[in-house]
Amino acid sequence: MALAILLAFLLGIFAVRIVGASDPYVKTVLSLTGDPVQGHAIFQINCAGCHGLEADGRVGPSLQGVSKHKSPYGLIHQVISGETPPMPKFQPSIQEMADLLSYLETL
Repeated sequence: MALAILLAFLLGIFAVRIVGASDPYVKTVLSLTGDPVQGHAIFQINCAGCHGLEADGRVGPSLQGVSKHKSPYGLIHQVISGETPPMPKFQPSIQEMADLLSYLETL
């Protein structure tokens, strides 16, 4: 049973990467160099209300070290999907998403 759960988990991760890698939005975001300073500003405007001014958690969870736990594909999906209420669906421009990822990597 535990092996089946582990296998399902690993297949899920693999599927997210395949889908993410084929998505033009994701591919373009990952091809850009983000600006963490600009990403911080985007975070302050759109995310800090729930995740805290320093991304240390409030209503939403702390995002400190989030890039060590989630892949860039997973982070992009989390931001744009709206699949984890109460987090809203958010569709930043390609450059804004690259900037936001760059900022999250500094946490």
